[in-house]
Amino acid sequence: MSLKFGNMIRDMPAVWRCAVRPDGASRTSLAGGGHTLRARTIQISNSKRFQKANTPAETRTAPLPGQIDRLDPPEPDEEHHESGSDDPYKLQGLDRVVAILDLLGASDNSLSLAEICQRMELRKSTAHRALMALERTGLIERAPSNRYRLGLKLYDMGSRAVEQIDLRSRLHPYLRKLALRVGETVHLGVLHKTRIVYIDKIEPINRRVCISSRTGTSNPVYSTSMGKAILAFLPADELEQIVNQIRFASFTSKTLGTRQELIQALERVRRRGYAIDDEEMEIGTRCVGAPILDPEGRAIAALSVSGSALRLAAHCVPGIAEHVMRCAREVSLALATHLAKNARSNGKLAV
Repeated sequence: MSLKFGNMIRDMPAVWRCAVRPDGASRTSLAGGGHTLRARTIQISNSKRFQKANTPAETRTAPLPGQIDRLDPPEPDEEHHESGSDDPYKLQGLDRVVAILDLLGASDNSLSLAEICQRMELRKSTAHRALMALERTGLIERAPSNRYRLGLKLYDMGSRAVEQIDLRSRLHPYLRKLALRVGETVHLGVLHKTRIVYIDKIEPINRRVCISSRTGTSNPVYSTSMGKAILAFLPADELEQIVNQIRFASFTSKTLGTRQELIQALERVRRRGYAIDDEEMEIGTRCVGAPILDPEGRAIAALSVSGSALRLAAHCVPGIAEHVMRCAREVSLALATHLAKNARSNGKLAV
């Protein structure tokens, strides 16, 4: 180190200083010219320790050979500095990520990095880091031309959230009423990736032959009435993502085997409001399903009536379907009322 640079460091009017050896080890005193610099250790930001010299600046001597004074200003509390708020539970990084998800959710189209930066008034590097973290976790997806949109993992989490609001116990009375009306097995299911998960099942009274399904198990979305009922009432981009992931396999001679067959079946579901599993999972079993919709008309679950193909003959299906669709509408209304009530109690606008 040159003498000129050493003198510059020495003459700095700094209050926070720390003497160090050439190897970087810290010292608590400096002897020189008959003076001893005493230091006391204080804690800064719970992790940084600095030494504050008590001796006035004008009485300090030059550093000993091989030693330098290092200027080490205290760092502000990172969490408080980042948030800019006195709220100890406010995390700016997390708030920013949630705001990006809200922005993408409110947009009708995918957004570019520049558009996100402009609307949120973020620096490009800051927004890019947040987007990379969201994309890595599957919460958002990168569309063509480097544009961003919500990822299907959010739909998966939303489906799980529906289950976690105690969907089964809340809707169980509706399913039981439907089972009494039609005298057949009633299922409640939710979409998980490309499969339908059965979360409730009501068997009819005095029925000797029962459907083999079990709560907690799942079947492919394309071969079940509940699966097709949900797919038919999803936004087009979500439907496209799910259909692209399906690997078709045949369970019976009537199982849908191609993407085109599934798309045509979904068009029929939209027209009539219900879906049919016409012995597509199991020969001798027929099912009629209808979607449970959120207030925006998006399918969040489905229910179905299942029974012997002899009892649920083709001429009986329209009548059974009316009962199924009526029950699905009642359930959709009940859930919308529940969500609105919760939103009001939390001081938020219902969606």
